[in-house]
Amino acid sequence: MTKLEIIVASTRPGRVGPAVGGWVEDVAVRHGGCTEVELVDLAAWNLPFMNEPNHPRLGQYTHQHTRDWSAKISEADAFVFVMPEYNFGYNAELKNAIDYLHGEWQYKPVGLVSYGGVSAGTRAAQMIKQVVTTLKMTPLPEAVSIPFVGQFVNGDELTPNDVMDSAAKTMLDELVRFASALAPLRTAAPAE
Repeated sequence: MTKLEIIVASTRPGRVGPAVGGWVEDVAVRHGGCTEVELVDLAAWNLPFMNEPNHPRLGQYTHQHTRDWSAKISEADAFVFVMPEYNFGYNAELKNAIDYLHGEWQYKPVGLVSYGGVSAGTRAAQMIKQVVTTLKMTPLPEAVSIPFVGQFVNGDELTPNDVMDSAAKTMLDELVRFASALAPLRTAAPAE
């Protein structure tokens, strides 16, 4: 059984992230490789800028929003980050959401769906790999990169082209394989 959480990273007004995330969710449900698929919108979570007094690796959370976020991330076996590119990098809200936690992310694969202008968010996707590997996550080489994303979005809907659909299927195939392969590490007793 594989639970997939699709995290929509952008929180700004006028964002296209929910349209992209909704498309990824539809593709993942149709793909059928995950027993459960959930869209997780960082704008709805409204996490404040990191305000926990203890290092996340300790798991000693003092705020309810952190305990709730921990429970949400803990229940997933795999992730897809739907992420924009801002100034050649990923957005601060995604980094903040990642930094709130530590062990909850470990031994879980992550697919990257990036979007933007001419670079299709690929610079942001490359940069986030350094962060997630430090948390013992496995970023997939297979990804979806959407250039000039505005041409595919009409209101709350994204209309993909064949390249995007094919890339999403390939990414999800690998995400399911990696989630299964990493499952024993997620269930093993933590190192002391």
